[in-house]
Amino acid sequence: MIKGEPEALWGLPDDLPVGEHIVWQGQPVWREMAVRVFHIRKIAVYFVLLAAIHAGFQLYEGATWLVAVKGASWLVLLGLSALLILGVLARLYANTTIYTMTNHRLVLRFGVALPMMINIPWDKVDAADLQLNGKDHGSITLAVSPGQKMSYWLLWPFAKPWRFAPVQPMLRCIADPREVAEKLRQAVSAHVGGEVTALHKAAPAEAAVRTASEPRSAAYS
Repeated sequence: MIKGEPEALWGLPDDLPVGEHIVWQGQPVWREMAVRVFHIRKIAVYFVLLAAIHAGFQLYEGATWLVAVKGASWLVLLGLSALLILGVLARLYANTTIYTMTNHRLVLRFGVALPMMINIPWDKVDAADLQLNGKDHGSITLAVSPGQKMSYWLLWPFAKPWRFAPVQPMLRCIADPREVAEKLRQAVSAHVGGEVTALHKAAPAEAAVRTASEPRSAAYS
């Protein structure tokens, strides 16, 4: 399912066979990756608090404001360095990741040092959920049929966090997530002749696909 081979087309391992066509292609938004995957805001708050506590202790011991600020400056510089590194990583992961949705399957191409690919046929998708991050960004989580083995660590960060068994791949940090979710719903419906269920009981506006009255297979809970 996963292989490290150069792709023939952008984001694809080989030329598409007859009858298969691309429905949608996209990449993660790197700023969203920085916030949602590498938690850049939380790291920034952490270092600000450390610097403030360090300066506070120095003031308590009788140091002047100038001395306290200078004493905490190394923590600020350390924090800025950490944020820069995380921002670069987010940019690299976003630029080297390609999501490709065809009428037959989903292809995830990812990997900074070693490009990897994973193919998920639509008939192996049991359920999907859309998580919105504001109006314009979000992620889609997929539940695949039992027996489709995937490595959480090889798939990271495009696997649902802390869900090791079964691993649930994600279209993470995408733009226009509602539109992408609708394309996914249509592709699955057209390919398997039915609807894929929702992973959880989400509000209609947040569900990646509608729940069918007679789902094709049971959803993961």
